[in-house]
Amino acid sequence: MGIVYAEIELINSVDQENARRHIIGEEEIRSVHVMMMVDTGAWMLCINENIQAVLQLPFIEKRNYQMANGDWATHDAVGPVEVKFANRRAFCSALVLPGDSEPLLGAIPMEEMDVLIHPKRQELIINPEHLHGPVYKMGGMGLGFR
Repeated sequence: MGIVYAEIELINSVDQENARRHIIGEEEIRSVHVMMMVDTGAWMLCINENIQAVLQLPFIEKRNYQMANGDWATHDAVGPVEVKFANRRAFCSALVLPGDSEPLLGAIPMEEMDVLIHPKRQELIINPEHLHGPVYKMGGMGLGFR
């Protein structure tokens, strides 16, 4: 399977909350559309410094992570950010990669949005079993739900 890209909308969630509280206007909510590599081997959402300059997401903490080549790095985690694709959304933090590094859509936001990679079409799709909205697994929590 080749490399898969998808157009993703990223929205500053703090701005959204401030607009709900009428602290800022709806037109002041910072957002950006980004062509992101869909990487099921990555866990996190990764943006770059250029995207962070637009969104101005609040700093959370420094985080250590292991890159695909095995090297370790430490970068800022920021958020919360709303991630939108088709009729799906996820809320998460993001790692900020240097400069104009390629942004990545990792497994955590993909799972929350209930999206999949279609291997033949090599594209991100919403889960065809759940077209009207994501379905989440809640097993192993002792709640007795099915």
